[in-house]
Amino acid sequence: METVFGPEISTYSRQQAIEDGLLVDLMQHPTTQNPDLANLQEIVKEAGFIIPVAITAAAFEAAIMPIDGELPAGQDFNGRLWDVLIVLRHAMRQRRELFARINFTVIVFGGQKANYVALAAIVGPGDHAEPVITIMLPHED
Repeated sequence: METVFGPEISTYSRQQAIEDGLLVDLMQHPTTQNPDLANLQEIVKEAGFIIPVAITAAAFEAAIMPIDGELPAGQDFNGRLWDVLIVLRHAMRQRRELFARINFTVIVFGGQKANYVALAAIVGPGDHAEPVITIMLPHED
């Protein structure tokens, strides 16, 4: 593709990152393959988000649950996802800048003690210039 700056050297789309497992699409349609992921879209919308939300695989593992692991006894996938989304929503309301980087911290119970997980979120353009939210670890941008 030719641009005013010359030909593109390479591109890597958000959709490709989701397909490659680098991003977890929190707006994906319900699935019966993984019951934990069955109502992601519903939880995201209930938390007040109307634009697509994705989280990096590393942030997902740090704040919600290990990709191929289990949560500590008494912990709930939906509850952890809800905590991340509600803390992000609160941080966004405090910041009030549409395209600013939002830094926030969630408290995650690790079985023996509570851990603080620093996260960041960016509202930016998606593959088709639509607004999207990406949640990540602070060093991942």
